[in-house]
Amino acid sequence: MAQSNKRDYYEVLGVDKTATQDQIKSAYRKLAKKYHPDNKETGDAEKFKEATEAYSVLSDENKRKTYDQFGFSAFDQASGGQNPFSGSGFEGFNFGSDDFGDINDILSRMFGGAFGGTRSSSRTAGPRRGDDTLMRIKINFMDAINGKTVPITINYDEQCASCKGTGAKNGTDYQTCPHCNGRGRVVKQTQTFFGTMQTETTCPYCGGTGKIINTKCPDCGGKGYKRVKKEKEINIPAGIQSGQQIRIQGMGERGSNGGPNGDLYIEVIVAEHNLFKREGNDIHITIPLDFIDAVLGNTISVPTVYGDVNLKIPAGTQPNQIFRLKDKGVKNLRGNDYGDEYVHIDLKIPTKLNKNQKQALEAYKEATSSDDSFFTRFSKGFKK
Repeated sequence: MAQSNKRDYYEVLGVDKTATQDQIKSAYRKLAKKYHPDNKETGDAEKFKEATEAYSVLSDENKRKTYDQFGFSAFDQASGGQNPFSGSGFEGFNFGSDDFGDINDILSRMFGGAFGGTRSSSRTAGPRRGDDTLMRIKINFMDAINGKTVPITINYDEQCASCKGTGAKNGTDYQTCPHCNGRGRVVKQTQTFFGTMQTETTCPYCGGTGKIINTKCPDCGGKGYKRVKKEKEINIPAGIQSGQQIRIQGMGERGSNGGPNGDLYIEVIVAEHNLFKREGNDIHITIPLDFIDAVLGNTISVPTVYGDVNLKIPAGTQPNQIFRLKDKGVKNLRGNDYGDEYVHIDLKIPTKLNKNQKQALEAYKEATSSDDSFFTRFSKGFKK
């Protein structure tokens, strides 16, 4: 498939970019059944290949994050990326051999075995790392500027220390399951509408662990984990932006067969401020300014994210003029430098004048030659 003709992986599967893993898996399941080459009515090898390629990337959280950030170029060997299908052997679609590579393993996990073939995995049910999980917390604007420690409550499955996640007493009192020979999967053939299919399912005797426990661990009752509730303080660094994440190791989904837990990612959502607007590490603020201060000049006190500072307004300041306050922006999250604050001038013209104000302005008008007015100069230049 030519790189320029590739469709977006989310579009291929018909899911949103915010889709969960369950939604991605369900979408692929439907497409794989529809376009599988063994399906004589709707089978389409190219569309099946396209859907499987999309699933292989989006079902892997690390590959998915890389794809979201860099697109297809992340997996383009010509640009230094890693092609997720290098050596996969899409050419033959011989599902009864090794030509299809790792895609058969994907199908085995989703549908219980490779379609129409006799290939089965020889891998044993070893330790597997748990999935990563996501939690969102919302902080106010100034906490993101200055940093803050936020207490959170985490409920997760912690690996049992006594049996190291095996569920067996002392972590050793078990035997290899004789029904699946430690694979955790059993294979059987069934007749379907599409013909004979080899189905691989979880071993009902060992529950997919590949082990038969002789004596259960007394501390966890044979589960291999304990449900715990922990209070933890999360350090929000100064300068964090909305949508950035903080990783907490080992507090994600539990692993299986003694594998480690995944990680917990804390996504920080920053509330908006009623005055300050952030762009990168710069701060923008719009302030109202009396027209007389713009005409004559003045020194005013301007709010910044670190407190008020004096700003000199020069005489003759124009509407929408912008002033820069150096180093009054946000601290760089990965350095010690700061952004700037930009002050936008919103010039205000009074709609009501008292007697003294009106007299003063009339005196200014009388003191100004008609030839010096802005409009008169504009009119003369326009007529030339």
